[in-house]
Order: sequence, then structure tokens, then C-alpha cells
Amino acid sequence: MIKSMTGYGKSVVETDTGRTIVEIRSVNHRYGEVYVKMPRTLLAFENDVRKTVGDRLKRGKIEVFVQREEAVGGENLPSVNVPLAKSYRDAFEQLKRELDLTDPVTLPLILSQRDVLSAREEDGNEDALRGELLGAVRGAVEAMEAMRLREGEALLADLTARRRTLSDIIERIALRAPAMVAEYAARLRERLTQLLSGTTLDETRFAQEVALMADRSDITEELVRFRSHLVQFDDTLTLSEPVGRKLDFLMQEFNREVNTIGSKAGDADTAALVVELKAELEKIREQVQNIE
Repeated sequence: MIKSMTGYGKSVVETDTGRTIVEIRSVNHRYGEVYVKMPRTLLAFENDVRKTVGDRLKRGKIEVFVQREEAVGGENLPSVNVPLAKSYRDAFEQLKRELDLTDPVTLPLILSQRDVLSAREEDGNEDALRGELLGAVRGAVEAMEAMRLREGEALLADLTARRRTLSDIIERIALRAPAMVAEYAARLRERLTQLLSGTTLDETRFAQEVALMADRSDITEELVRFRSHLVQFDDTLTLSEPVGRKLDFLMQEFNREVNTIGSKAGDADTAALVVELKAELEKIREQVQNIE
């Protein structure tokens, strides 16, 4: 199953206590990384969010954005950290004395300090809030997965077409292989005839040279391996698991065989086909970078 690594999903869960809004977006990445941005009041559930997302999305840079809107008259109550408030007051009073200031230390000043005043949930509400949050996360993941699958269908169609092009080019190269030796022999005979200027050509030595060239330019093994990689490519596209890394590995194997064929190519026509094959492989490699 082909899935794109890029996508976006959003989900909203609304209850009597408020609304939980989760947005997820992902972009291409070699590995799977989950980044979570959420209110401080929900930080206790951050690992739960990461696990819920990571269990479904295996590859890509995934960003999760969580918002929480409390309902008016909901169960969250304000909580004052009195010891911390006293510490801020004492610190401000000390600063006044040290700096010889007369400004009063007011209640709004103390309340504006971090963590002095916060929302406190009533006992027993934590499990419900966790359930709402993870429900919203799962909904956003489902929405993203639907988008990734739609894009994956387009990627699959493109890869299938390009795979046919690869097969066509490699078979054209295979057809050229026998002709390469014959053409080399003809060129060599013509050249030697010109150089020898009427001297009799040593046919045995000539045949040995042609045989050496045929051995050096033999691409039979490379053709067999390339065709085998094409079969693996087809099989990988049908798997139900994430296939991006497997396809990426196959692209390396394809390129290895093509580079060897290119180094053995002894004529311009085969070299041109190798260039064409490399260009098509690069287009496929770029597409593979988008696959989970």
C-alpha cells in the first residue's frame, strides 16, 4: 500500500467540559519523528499523544498541534500556588530595598508571574480529559491518513508508468548488447587494415582481442539483476506495510547495475540509453522520497 508522507488532518472533540482541537501535519523525512505542541495543562498526556501518533504514522516529520478551550462553568477550577506567590512577594520586596525603590508590590504583579495562578481539574476528571484528547488525536490521524492514501494512489500510478519505461529501456539495451561486439570487431578490423597497409592481419590475434572485448563488455549479469530488481519493485508496491525504505534501497541497487552497464558500454547508442535510464531512475527516486 503506497502512502504519501505529506498530509494534514484535523479533528475536534466537544464535550460539556470544553473543546479539544488537534491538527496534524507531516512532511518528508527519512525517519519517523513526532513533535507535539500542546497547552501546559495537557503536558501530562504528551507521551500518550506521541504513542498514539507513532503507532499509525511510521515515517515523516509529524507535527501535532493541540488546543483546549474550556467550557464556561466547566469543572476546571482556579488554583493559587500560595508558597510560590509568597516567594515572589519576598523577592520583589528585597529588590525594592536593594534598589531603594518605593513602588508597591501589588497583587496583579504577583498573579502575573508564571504558575502562581493556574487551572486545577477536579479529581476524577483526568481520565475523561485524556480520553477526549486521544480521541481527537485519533480523529486527526484518520483524516491525515485519508489524505496520504489519496496522494499515494497518484504516486502509485506514476511509479507504475515509470517502471514500464525502465523495463522498455533495459530491454533496448539488452538488444544492443550482441551488436556492440560485432560493431567493435568491424571497427577494429577496419582500423588495423589501415594501419597494416597491406600486411596480412593475424586472424588468431584479432579473434583474441575481440574475445577480450566481448568479455569486458558482457552485461548479462547486470541485465539479470536489473530484471530481478524490477520484479522486487513490483512486489514491494503491493505490500500493505510502509514501503518507502524498501523502495529507496531498491533504487540504490538499480543505480549500481546501471552504472556498471554504463562503464561497460562501448558504443554511443548504448551510452545514450544508459543516460536515459539514469534520468528515469532519478525521477523515480524523487517520488520514492515522498512515500512512507
